[in-house]
Amino acid sequence: MGSELLLLAWSAALCLVLVLPYATALTLKLGLPLMAGNREGLPEPTGWIGRAKRAHMNMLENLVPFAALVLAAHGLGKLGALTMLGAQLFFWSRLAHAIVYIAGIAYIRTLAFFIGYVGMALIFISIVR
Repeated sequence: MGSELLLLAWSAALCLVLVLPYATALTLKLGLPLMAGNREGLPEPTGWIGRAKRAHMNMLENLVPFAALVLAAHGLGKLGALTMLGAQLFFWSRLAHAIVYIAGIAYIRTLAFFIGYVGMALIFISIVR
């Protein structure tokens, strides 16, 4: 398995882990019966819990194009130094993004988001070359 695919797997694992903080906090705050139910009429989470949920949703939104790019590069035999750098930038920036988003550090969060996009752009460039 290529290192880019391994970073894709780690990114998917990060996405799965990101649900745990806010789901656990909401369960403790609202109670298991409400969280195990249909979740209709739940209040919008605020504070760090809301940020954790938004960090998870943002990771979901970015994981899809990252996965498509890595799988396309792999399938087309376009893996190389640039795709590896792109995958590394994506994974590490998304980890940083989640941490600073939950912590509420706005400008660093935006920088981490942008670096993840640069990582995806590098993979795309490798594909179309």
